[in-house]
Order: sequence, then C-alpha cells, then structure tokens
Amino acid sequence: MSLATDFADYATTQRMTVLRLGPGAAELCDDAVVEEVPVAVAYNGIVHAVMLATPDDLEDFGLGFSLSEGIVADAEELESLRVVEGCDGIEVRMEIPMERFMALKGKRRSIAGRSGCGVCGVESLQAIARSGHPVPSGGRLSVDAVGRALARFTERQTLHRATGAAHGVAWVDAAGDILAVREDVGRHNALDKLIGWLVRTGVDRRGGFVLTSSRASYELVQKAARLGISGLVAISAPTGLAVRMAESCGVSLAGFARGNRLVVYSHGDRWHGDRRES
Repeated sequence: MSLATDFADYATTQRMTVLRLGPGAAELCDDAVVEEVPVAVAYNGIVHAVMLATPDDLEDFGLGFSLSEGIVADAEELESLRVVEGCDGIEVRMEIPMERFMALKGKRRSIAGRSGCGVCGVESLQAIARSGHPVPSGGRLSVDAVGRALARFTERQTLHRATGAAHGVAWVDAAGDILAVREDVGRHNALDKLIGWLVRTGVDRRGGFVLTSSRASYELVQKAARLGISGLVAISAPTGLAVRMAESCGVSLAGFARGNRLVVYSHGDRWHGDRRES
C-alpha cells in the first residue's frame, strides 16, 4: 500500500476570544476549540461516505475505516491511499481490488455526515444483529493494567486537554502501558484511527485492550470485533445493544473504569484482579 498526503495540514484547533462569566465577573480571554471538517472517504474514485472528523492521522483513519467497516479484509487489499485537500474539506482517496469495489457498491450503504449514530444508512435492524464477528478470547485481562493506563490516559489526550471536546481511544498492552492514543470529535473516528495504527505498525493485539474515554456503543464493539480485539474498556457506560453484541461475538466489555475499579458486562471469566468478598 502506498501512502501520500497532498494537503497543507488543517489545524486541529483554532484560537478564539471567548467571554468567561462567573459570579460578579466577566472576562475576555483566549481559548482553543477543536476543529471538525468534512472528510470524504472515496474508493476507486467514488465517494462512499462523508464524515465530520478531526483533521489529523487521516492515513490511519482511512486504513482503519476500511478494515473496521469490512470494505477490505486486510491491509494488503488497500492498494493505495492518498489524502487530498478539496474545496470544502478533505478527501481520503483509496484504491481497492475490483471485486471489493463491486461488493461495496452492492451494499447500498450511505453514512453521510455521521458523527455519532452507527445505525445511519444500515438497511435494516436485522443487519445490526448479524454484524458481530466472533473473535478469539485472547489473553487474560488485568484490573491493575486498567488502573495503570487510566493514571496516564488524561495526560496523553492532548487535544482533549486543550479543548475539552475530543474523544480519546488508547491501545493498552497487557502490562497497562499505553502504546498509542488517537483523538477525534467522533469516538468511532478515533477508534478507526487507532485501528489503522495497530494494523500499520503490526502491534501484537493478544492480551491488550482498547481504552476509550467515551461510552461504549454497539459500533465500537463491532469495530473491535472485526479486528479480533478481545477487550474493550470504557470510562463511561455501555449500551444494552453493545453488551449483547459483545457477549455474542466474544469481546469482553467493561465500563465505569475508575482507578482499579470497573464493571465487566461480558466474558468476565477473562479478568483477574483484587476480588474482595463483600
């Protein structure tokens, strides 16, 4: 796969003057806001989807999106990837084998403008129920590893610390070390960026897990399952559909991660930690 970038990087943040109000006080000051721009995902010259996304790590995003959406089966099928600046946004232009392109056209799926809803454009609710991909169980997951990663997660989310408006997704190894963090205004975009990094770098995914700053939606579980990721830990809660999908496809899903505490919703037998009897 060849990679190319033909655009002057869009800024991920913008500075602006804001009015801060408080009890008996008003102050004009400088502040940062996160940017979101239209990012068109195109295959063989045809736009498949338009996302609102944070304009960084778009090569990782293109690769991760292609894999997590099942458009290609592996990275080798992505023949080229070029990030190009357009009149009103950015285009991620990819070339894929003709049989994959014809299958993509047959899906008749449009997710234009998606910023958080994973159901947009899916032909039926039954298609969601069928979209889980069984994954191998992977290694044991450690509560202590989650606590170790959480202690460093906030400081690694540089875009969120600057703006307060970005989701963060991290890859954490079995020891609790954070190997990479990707951020975006959309949690699914952030995960696609992380997936692209995982595949591009060839990191061993056995025994590690994804840590996300957001709630755990069904779409995050689905994307993790497609890549054979067996552990997904969220700082917030999961949805019921996410729990059912995680149970059926083999992802151990946990939420409410706080220090060395969390709630495991599926495949709890994979976890070990300090289990005190109440």
